[in-house]
Amino acid sequence: MKKSIHQTLSSTSRRKFLAQGGALGAAALLPWSSAFGAITAVEIPKTRPERSFDLTIANTKVNITGREADAITLNGTMPGPLLRFMEGDEVTVRVTNRLAETTAIHWHGLLIPNSQDGVPGVTFPGIRPGETFTYQYKLRQSGTYWYHSHAGLQEAAGMFAPLIIEPKTPDPFKFDRDYVVMLSDWNDDPPPKVLANLKKLDGYYNYRRVTTPEFLKKLAAAPDEKARKAIWAERMEWAKMRMDPTDYSDGGDEWSFLMSGQRPGQNWTALFKPGERVRLRVINASPMNLYDFRIPGLPMTIVQADGQNIQPVVVDEFRIGNGETYDVIIEPKEDRAYTIFAPTIARIGYSRGTLAPRPGMSADIPPQGPYPVRTMADMGMGSMDGMGDTPASGSMAGMDAPAPADGMKGMEMPAPGASAPPDAMPGMGAAKPMAPGAANDMAGMAGMPGMSAQAASPAGKTQDHAGMNMAAAASASGITVSPDADGMRRLKYQHLRALDPNKDKRPPQREILVRLTGDMNRYFWTINDKKFSDSVPFKVQLGERFRIKFVNTTMMEHPMHLHGVFMELVNGNGEYAPRKHTIIVSPAQTVELDATYEDNGVWAFHCHLFYHAATGMFQLMEVA
Repeated sequence: MKKSIHQTLSSTSRRKFLAQGGALGAAALLPWSSAFGAITAVEIPKTRPERSFDLTIANTKVNITGREADAITLNGTMPGPLLRFMEGDEVTVRVTNRLAETTAIHWHGLLIPNSQDGVPGVTFPGIRPGETFTYQYKLRQSGTYWYHSHAGLQEAAGMFAPLIIEPKTPDPFKFDRDYVVMLSDWNDDPPPKVLANLKKLDGYYNYRRVTTPEFLKKLAAAPDEKARKAIWAERMEWAKMRMDPTDYSDGGDEWSFLMSGQRPGQNWTALFKPGERVRLRVINASPMNLYDFRIPGLPMTIVQADGQNIQPVVVDEFRIGNGETYDVIIEPKEDRAYTIFAPTIARIGYSRGTLAPRPGMSADIPPQGPYPVRTMADMGMGSMDGMGDTPASGSMAGMDAPAPADGMKGMEMPAPGASAPPDAMPGMGAAKPMAPGAANDMAGMAGMPGMSAQAASPAGKTQDHAGMNMAAAASASGITVSPDADGMRRLKYQHLRALDPNKDKRPPQREILVRLTGDMNRYFWTINDKKFSDSVPFKVQLGERFRIKFVNTTMMEHPMHLHGVFMELVNGNGEYAPRKHTIIVSPAQTVELDATYEDNGVWAFHCHLFYHAATGMFQLMEVA
C-alpha cells in the first residue's frame, strides 16, 4: 500500500516541499479506514512564498470509500497542493497536462488578465494532452482563494486546491497558527455518470421524496376535510412548479463529505496550544453541496469573506456556498478537543475534523438535525394554513428570505418550448437604465447600525435576505450578531461590512436582470430561461458602473460566481458594501450587487453548483 505524502516525506524534503507550495492536499491513495490514526494538518508556513510553481494534472487511482475509483489530481493529490503567493509579485505557474483530454486551471477570485483566467473556449483554447501551459500574472490582491479546473467535468473528479496570497502589509488581525480547511464532496462514480443519472430520472439521488403511498397515508391521517384539501393543494402546487419540497440538494447516500480530503472517520486534526489564536481559512470546494460550518463550544470571529477584509463579526455558525471562502479566528483556551463540524444544508452528511492540543484526540460529533423540507412560504407563497411542516430549525439558517413584493410572480417555470417574457431575455435586452436617483435611495441609510436591508431598499424591491431585522450593529469592536431562537448566532449577509470603503463610489448607471431559472424534473438550469448554448453575452463597458439584479425563481440555492471582478453586495452598508466573487441566492430571493470591471475581455458568469453550470446555468460577460 502506498503511504500518504505526509508520511513519506522526510523532515528536510517536507520543508522544501512546503516552501515550494505545500503538501496540504490530502494523499490521493489514503485508505478509507481510520485505523491508521488521525491525519494531523500541516500548518501554513510563514516563509516568503515562491514566485514559480510546477503543477502536473493526471489521472490517479484513489480510495475514499473503501473501493478504488478514478480521480483527476494536481501533483498526485486531492485536494492539490497549496499555492502561496505574495501580493505584488509576478508569478509563474507551469501546468503540464497528462490527461487524454484538454484541461485548464481557473484561479477562482483572482483579478488577473482575461487571457490567464483559464476557461477553455472562452479565454484560451485550453491545455491539450501532453502540453505544458505557462500562466503568468501580477497579483493585485491578498487573501484566501482556490484554484480548480474549468474544463469538462474535471472539477467534480477532484481537480481543485487552495491558494493563498500573503499581504504586502500585515493583516489587521493577529494569529499564532494558520490552517486551510477545505470542504469538498466525493462520489465514486465518474462525473459523466452522475450527470447522466440526474438527467435520466427526476430526483435520482433524492431518497427522501414522499412516495405516492406515503402521500395517500398522510391524506388518510388528516383530521378533517379542510386539512385534506390543504394537503392536496400543497401537492398540486409543487407539481405545478415541477419541484419537490425535499430537493435541497442533488446528492444522496452515494456522496462522501471531506475535510481537507479526509472522511469524517479519519479525524483530520489541527493542533493548537491553549490560549493561542488560530486562523482557519475555510473554503467550499464542493461541486454540489453548501455547508453550515461551526465548532461547538467555540465562537468564531470572521475577519475575511472571499479573501477581503471585513469588520470582525462573531458568530457560532455560518453558511458557506460553493466557491465562497471565510477566514475565522478562534481562541481555544481549554486543554481539550473541539469538533470542526460542517453538515450539508440538506443534512445528507457532514464533513468533520478536530481542533486539539495533541494528535489522536477527538470530541463529540453533534447531531446534524432533522432533514429540512421546503414550504410554500419558502417559495414566496406566504403562509398557508395546514400546508406542510415548517422547515427544521437551522435548515435555512441565516439565509431565509421573504416573499417577493409581487408574491409568486415569475416563480412558475415556463412550459417546455415556451418563450420567456420580454424583460427576461439575456444580453442587452435584460439591461435597464437605472431610474433617476434610484441608486442613491440607500445612500442616506448606508452604514446605520441595526438598519435592516428591507428598510434601506428602494420601494418595491426585495434586497438580500430582506425582511429580517438586521441583527448587526457596526462598532469599533466589530459587528454584533443577535442569537436566533435556539441561541445560535448565525451569519447573515447583512452582517458583512467591508473594513475599508470601496474604491468606486459612483452609483450604477444601469441594471442587468439575471433571473435564475430551470427545471428540476428535467434537470436543466438556465439564466433568463436560456441555456448557455442559446444565450447572448451580457455586455458592459470597461470602467462602467453597473448593477446585477439576481432573481431566483427556483427552489434551490445558487452560489453565483462572476469571473474577473468583485461584486459589491447591496446590503445597506453603502460604500462599505462587502466585496465578494461568489454570492448565494436563495429561493424566492432577490439580491443586488454593483460591479466595475478593470480588465476587458469575455468573462464567465455561472452558478457554482457544478452540475447546474454544466447543464446550462452559465453565461458570459463581455467587457470592452
